[in-house]
Amino acid sequence: MNDPIRVGQLYPAKIPPVASRNQTASAAGKENFQTVLEEKLLKFSGHASKRLEQRGIQFDSEQLRKLGSAIDKAAAKGSKESLVLMQDMALIVNVRNRTVVTAVDGGSMKDNVFTQIDSAVIVS
Repeated sequence: MNDPIRVGQLYPAKIPPVASRNQTASAAGKENFQTVLEEKLLKFSGHASKRLEQRGIQFDSEQLRKLGSAIDKAAAKGSKESLVLMQDMALIVNVRNRTVVTAVDGGSMKDNVFTQIDSAVIVS
């Protein structure tokens, strides 16, 4: 009867954090925002960036908007690799990744053959 009374821990030493409903919704919202952003973001591959620099090709915001619209049109038709002809340049675009793979200026387009494309979009 003289046994000591021992009180054990009532709660674990570390309580794992539980995400509240707002935190879960916020994380889901961030994930959805990230997905939408990646779907709309226009990227340039390292090769394309180098070609743009070598050939002195620069884009203004209106040209980038038109390029994005051309990619959207190609995607709507199920294209995977598309040739986009804009003013005096040609761009090969991976439609699924929204990535410009290479760029050619007007002077370099003559006598060129573009291969491994499944569509062409002409932008005015």
